[in-house]
Amino acid sequence: MDSLNTYLFIAAILFSLGLFGVITRRNGVAVLMGIELILNAANLNFIAFAKFGGMNMSGHIFALFVIIMAAAEAAVALAIIINMYNNFKTINVDDVQELRQ
Repeated sequence: MDSLNTYLFIAAILFSLGLFGVITRRNGVAVLMGIELILNAANLNFIAFAKFGGMNMSGHIFALFVIIMAAAEAAVALAIIINMYNNFKTINVDDVQELRQ
């Protein structure tokens, strides 16, 4: 059961669920959760290919960079969503046509 195909299948499911969440959700926080699922699927691929591909630590280093980027993305995106709520009193991304003060 510990094969590359298993990891790739789980990563594909995570990526599909994340993509579905980004495309179908109107809530800004739900869209962010979908993006996080997509990034976690990429991390799982990096780690799986590092384990089965014979790369020493490069997959782990790439996964660490993705985690750092995801934390920065979440902080900036949550700040944008809070600003959007303060200005428009909604966090639905379809309801906001333009960001201005």
